[in-house]
Amino acid sequence: MEKTDERRIDFYFDYISHNAYLAWHLLPDLAKKYGYELRAIPVLFAAFLKEYGQLGPAEIAPKIDWMNRNNLRKARLLGIPFNAPKLHPFNPLLLLRLSAQEMPEVQRAALTSCLLRGVWVDSLDPTDSDAVRRYLDSNGIDAEPLIAGASSTHAKEQLRKNCDAAIARGGFGVPTMIVGNEVFWGYDDLPYLETLLADKDPFAQADVTGYLKAWEVARAAGQHR
Repeated sequence: MEKTDERRIDFYFDYISHNAYLAWHLLPDLAKKYGYELRAIPVLFAAFLKEYGQLGPAEIAPKIDWMNRNNLRKARLLGIPFNAPKLHPFNPLLLLRLSAQEMPEVQRAALTSCLLRGVWVDSLDPTDSDAVRRYLDSNGIDAEPLIAGASSTHAKEQLRKNCDAAIARGGFGVPTMIVGNEVFWGYDDLPYLETLLADKDPFAQADVTGYLKAWEVARAAGQHR
């Protein structure tokens, strides 16, 4: 895994994720509260599924039914709008490549906020480039250069690099938040992320190395299929 002493939260996300939308509502304030930089890094969720040989939640009927109810409950508790998307699952490549282009991080954050709201509040069709163009323009974002750049080799290669980097750092799903070597997964991990940001991580009082070595022994002795 990459090691860094930077005070930075790397937010690996895909617009297809309910929980990415929810987590993004809290992360900017968390980062600001503890003096951390927040980077929004688009990745393709399907790349994780392929890497680890998994099915997505939308392909497991009881899981997606539970997730839909669970995320509505979270949104209501947060007091934020949350609606069923226009279609799901969907191909997120257009939105991801829009967001993977070279731009200032403040611009990427604004674009991320706009497109997440488009998918999870305003029923934006994420596969319709004309609809996306109109939506961005209506929200004060100049869509034309972004739409044009989304089909560039650079945008495609950068998205692949983002996915490779996330996997190399231990990411396995979306959203993933990484601070240094520590990986936090999903909206429900935000309280534990905050303990780290606040220098109150319980790992500081634990023999993490010994604990993980014991797990290696347990896995070696385990009865696998």
